[in-house]
Amino acid sequence: MSSTLVWTSVLVYVVVALGVAWRSRERVPGGATDMAHYFLGGRRMGGLVSALSYSATTYSAFMMVGLAGLTYAGGVGALGFEIVYFAGVSLVAIFGPRFWAVGKAFGFVTPSEMLGHRYANRGVAVATALVSSLFLIPYAAVQLAGVGYLLSGMTDGAIGFTTGVAVATVLALVFTFIAGIRSVMWTDALQALLMIVASTAVALLVVASLGGFETLFATLADEHPEALTVPGSGLFTSVTFLGLTIPWFFFSLSNPQVSQRLFMPASLQAMRRMLLGFLCFGLVYTAVSVLWGFSALIAFPELENSDLATPTLLASAHVPPLLGVLVMVGILAAAVSTIDSIMLTLSSMLSRDVYAVARQGSDERRQLWVGKAVLPLIALLALAFAELRLDLIAVLSVAASTGLVVTVPALIGAFFWRGGSAAGALASILGGGVLVVALYITGAKPLGWPPGIWALPVACVLFVGISLITSSPRRNAEAFIAAAERGLPWRR
Repeated sequence: MSSTLVWTSVLVYVVVALGVAWRSRERVPGGATDMAHYFLGGRRMGGLVSALSYSATTYSAFMMVGLAGLTYAGGVGALGFEIVYFAGVSLVAIFGPRFWAVGKAFGFVTPSEMLGHRYANRGVAVATALVSSLFLIPYAAVQLAGVGYLLSGMTDGAIGFTTGVAVATVLALVFTFIAGIRSVMWTDALQALLMIVASTAVALLVVASLGGFETLFATLADEHPEALTVPGSGLFTSVTFLGLTIPWFFFSLSNPQVSQRLFMPASLQAMRRMLLGFLCFGLVYTAVSVLWGFSALIAFPELENSDLATPTLLASAHVPPLLGVLVMVGILAAAVSTIDSIMLTLSSMLSRDVYAVARQGSDERRQLWVGKAVLPLIALLALAFAELRLDLIAVLSVAASTGLVVTVPALIGAFFWRGGSAAGALASILGGGVLVVALYITGAKPLGWPPGIWALPVACVLFVGISLITSSPRRNAEAFIAAAERGLPWRR
């Protein structure tokens, strides 16, 4: 595909998205001069925008590049893997109203701040922020790598991998600086609509060019029968499947760039619309991404790198060039939406929970200034990590979620166990985090199990065991849980 066409489409997208982002700034009195406005949109986000933004942030380059590539490499097991994540979104129905209620009651800006308050220990907030930074920067790098592979693959190398990564990094920085989360959410809404419409239309067109659904699956059954069975090619053994899906199931809780959005809706009704809209979006987008992977497997069965399945298909004769660049822009937009959300979340945690502790407290304006100042540093770290070009995008995404899942026991305990202690929370978050890093660095698999299976049980044992032998902040726990339950729909 012509690099001129690709650059022109990217330029048009940038102009339109910048217009939307700047327009969102005009809706913020004073230009978002405090933490809640800049990072949470003033807690006044509507249901439709929240649903589209939540979708764009969650379904990033992982889906159309990563999940399609995982389907290409591992077959139908990739669909089961993603359906497990989809089932995990049900956790939002349980925890979403509670996050929202305590956020309004105590003015929380970050999930780590919430944990620090619940366990009456600022060290818990600091530990959560640092562990989140450790694992989220590689996850942001995965999105950047997805853009690099996309632009490079579609232009047959005329646009380099590094150029694609740099473009995504700059766009994410620009959108975050314009008006914080409000500009990100409004551009996310635009991007989500572009993603779902373009990818669905072109997926149907590709399937038609391959003879229709009946021919597509008949060809798979005849030429690639392993793609329709589990474990199929061997990628999805039972142990591998569990290692990938356990962290993914808890994604909506463990990933702070997602859970932070539970503080943002204007009301519980807006949160309900956000969740329902996201579920509808996700069901369609999952099916489309898997179709992309199967279609690429039939059209180009000899690819050396499965992450190039979607770019190769988009640049082929199966997709008209204009439609191909439309889908490409949608994937670029999805990746950028995830990157800027991660950058905002990490900068809010580092300023609110790390800087404020180091300075023994600071005013909101100073925290906001620090939050903006660290944004370029986070972007540069993600860019450097992306340049390593490590492994499958989907597998790297799960590796990041494996590290973040160690926060889940403390999160669940915050709302449902008054006996949870600060020592238990610290032990599970730090101890679990160290374990995950050690297993990935050494490549060790105790009992033949990958880190994705070990992380959550070890964190649970540490949290419960240490909490049982240490004292919990009962007064804080009672006030916190009472505030959470007052916000539930059936208690209102």
